[in-house]
Amino acid sequence: MKEAVHIGRNPATQPDLQELVSRVALGDEEAFAGVYDAVAGGVLGVVRAVVKDQAQSDEVAQEVLVEVWRTAPRYRAELGTAVNWILTLAHRRAVDRVRSVEAAVARDHKAALLERVPEYDEVAEQVEARLEREQVRRCLRTLTEIQRQAVTLAYYRGLTYREVAEALALPLGTVKTRLRDGLIRLRDCLGVTA
Repeated sequence: MKEAVHIGRNPATQPDLQELVSRVALGDEEAFAGVYDAVAGGVLGVVRAVVKDQAQSDEVAQEVLVEVWRTAPRYRAELGTAVNWILTLAHRRAVDRVRSVEAAVARDHKAALLERVPEYDEVAEQVEARLEREQVRRCLRTLTEIQRQAVTLAYYRGLTYREVAEALALPLGTVKTRLRDGLIRLRDCLGVTA
């Protein structure tokens, strides 16, 4: 019979992680120190592989270990090993951080785009001078929300298709289709002949 080969620490000297997590669930701080020592490196490795930024990785790894302390009573050994539970928490928290950062960047980008678009009052006054206001408003209300936003950004604020797509966080093809469909509906509603 071949003997198992272990890389790193000798498993016989490692504490039983499931036992430690059970003790942490009861508020045992010494057991938590053992859990920390056993998994901190692995948690940081999983987080860093997803987050990439070292400072944020350190922060997320710390959040994960605090979460282990707070949620240890929820751990169920019959569903998997303690290390897998902890590393799953780490991966989920890391993915959440990446998504949060990406969403914040997208919000900032969208806000910046909307800040630099020209006011549409001048154009709106010209359009409203040519067409009866109430009829245009009534026809705009018949559009879907996306069509109305796209038409407003493109024709009242002067944005290009690409800028409208960025402002609405939609694919360029979707914006073009919504604009075309919205303009056709407006044309038909206003009784304009092609």
